Amino acid sequence: MGLNLRRVVTGHDNSGRPIVVLDDSGEHISSWRSYMEQQQFWTTVELPVEIDSENSDKGAREVGTVIPGGSIFKVVEFGPGVTPRIHRTDSLDYAIVLSGEIDMEMGEDTVIHLSEGDALIQRATVHNWVNRGDKPCRIAFVLISAQGDTAIG
Repeated sequence: MGLNLRRVVTGHDNSGRPIVVLDDSGEHISSWRSYMEQQQFWTTVELPVEIDSENSDKGAREVGTVIPGGSIFKVVEFGPGVTPRIHRTDSLDYAIVLSGEIDMEMGEDTVIHLSEGDALIQRATVHNWVNRGDKPCRIAFVLISAQGDTAIG
């Protein structure tokens, strides 16, 4: 695994002029299962987002899978043989496959194969990511807190 993506964050100085607040690489990388790594770029705790002059690193915020009332922007790399994790999040997830291929399993009968350039809109469904290939798959995700009946039944 080897996420080390560049992140550029803009903002404003005290006079309201645009500035680059952060320009870094390899920050906020974590993993909680074998053959999976994520790099978190930014988070918010409210929607709509308040754009203010505070320039702290919102990518450094420790979060779970979802921030109630907020959002998360990250890239996840799933290596071949990634450990299964069947889960559901209370979020609307926008995903774009940046490189590689991956299968998204939904329930027992549905498998969606995604390749580089494919976009996915995941609406709080039970799913699992499976990399059956021989190369890592990188996916950019924006997870937005959602409302509605997402209870597993």
